[in-house]
Amino acid sequence: MSDPGPANSSDGTTDTSDSPAAYVRDHRADLVTLALDLVAVDTQNPPGDTRELAEFVVDYVADLPVEVERVAVDPVKPNLVVTLPGAGDRTLLYDGHLDTVPYDADDWAHDPLGERDGDRVYGRGATDMKGSLAAMLLALRAHAETEGEPPATLAFAFVSDEEVGGSAGLPSLLEGDHLDADACVIGEPTCEDGRHSVTVADRGSIWLTLDAVGEGAHGSRPMLGENAIDRVYAAAEAIRERFGDRELALDPVVEAILDESIAYYAPAMGEETARTLFTTPSINLGTLRGGDAVNTVPQSARAEVDVRLTAGVDTSEVLADIRDCVAGCEGITVADVSWSVGTVEPVDSPLVESVASTAERVTGERVYRRSATGGGDAKQLRNAGIPTVEFAFGTDTVHAVDEYTTVDALVWNALTYAALPGRWTSEVD
Repeated sequence: MSDPGPANSSDGTTDTSDSPAAYVRDHRADLVTLALDLVAVDTQNPPGDTRELAEFVVDYVADLPVEVERVAVDPVKPNLVVTLPGAGDRTLLYDGHLDTVPYDADDWAHDPLGERDGDRVYGRGATDMKGSLAAMLLALRAHAETEGEPPATLAFAFVSDEEVGGSAGLPSLLEGDHLDADACVIGEPTCEDGRHSVTVADRGSIWLTLDAVGEGAHGSRPMLGENAIDRVYAAAEAIRERFGDRELALDPVVEAILDESIAYYAPAMGEETARTLFTTPSINLGTLRGGDAVNTVPQSARAEVDVRLTAGVDTSEVLADIRDCVAGCEGITVADVSWSVGTVEPVDSPLVESVASTAERVTGERVYRRSATGGGDAKQLRNAGIPTVEFAFGTDTVHAVDEYTTVDALVWNALTYAALPGRWTSEVD
C-alpha cells in the first residue's frame, strides 16, 4: 500500500504535530473502520430508509462540540446538518448523501455490505459516497480535537434521497432555509481511470415526452394505416438531425474550462468526441413505447428524448426551437417537458482554486478542473446562491458490481477536507 504523500496543514504549510492533517494521518486505521461501518448499514434507494445510518452519524459526533439539526419531511429519509462553529463569519459546507443505489448480492464476489481486501474497501456506496462521508466525518473530528476553532464555521449536510432525485433530501433543506453557507464541496467521486478532477460545472437538460397518433390497420396490410411508432421515431430523428450538430454559443466562463474538460474525457472517448460533447447538444432517445401486437399497425406511441446542453447555454431558446421542429412532424405532440439550465463555478474562483490546489498538494498529482456530463445536487446549490463544486478521490466503480474505494483514496479525501478550510479562507481573504 502506497503512502498518501506529503500533507499540508490548514494554512498550506508542513504538518504540525497537532494539526488536523496530522490527526488524519494518525487515525487512518480508524478512517478505514469508519468507512466499513458506514457501508455496513444498508441504505439502498429504493426504499431509501436512512434512519439507522443517520443515527450512526449522530452517535459518532455526540462527543464533539457541534450542533446537530434533524430535518425530515419523510420520516424514513432524515437529513442531518452538523455544524462546528469556527472563527470569522464565513461558513464552508460539506455535502454528502446517505443513500445508495440497489444491488444484487448474488452478482457480487465481495460483501456488498462491506469487506476489506488489501488496499481496497468493497461495498455498495464505498466510493459513492460513504467513503467520502467517512472522510468528512474524520475531518470534522480532526478539527474538533485539534487547534481549537477552525478558520471558518464548518457545516456538514448529510442528506437522503439523492440517488433517485427525491424531494426529501437536499431540496427540503434548501426550501426550509436550513443551509446558510458561503461555499460548498459535495463529496461525489470525481475520478476516472486514475485521473483526478474537481467538477466545476454541470450541463443543462431538456426532457421531452412525445406522443404520436396514427391510424390502425392489420399488420398484413400496413399501407392502409399510419404507424404511430414510425411517426414518433421520425420525430426523434428530426430533432437529432436538426440540432445534433448545432454549434453552441458558449459563455466565456465555460470556455475557460473547455480544454480541461476535453483533456479529462479524451482518454475514455477520444479528443474529438469529447470536444463535440461540450460544443454541440447531445441527444438520446431514451424510451420508445407503442403497439399492442406484432400483427397490428399501432395507433399510438410515446417516446422520451433527453437533450443535454453545456452550462451557460440558453436552454429555453433551444427548447423553443425544438418545439418548432416537433410542430412540423405529422401526428406528434409534446405531452410533457422539463428543463434546466447548466451551472458553472468560475475556474478561478477561491473555491475551485482552494479545492484543486489542496488536492494536488496532498497527492502530488494533477487535478483537472472540468465540467460534469450530467447534473446533480451541485446545480441546486448553485441556483440557491451557494458556490459549489464536486470533489472526492475514489474509483470509477460507481453503481457497479463489486464497487470499491481504496485506503489511499479515503486518506487523501480526509487530508483534503481537513486542510481545505484554511486554504479556502486564505483565498477569500
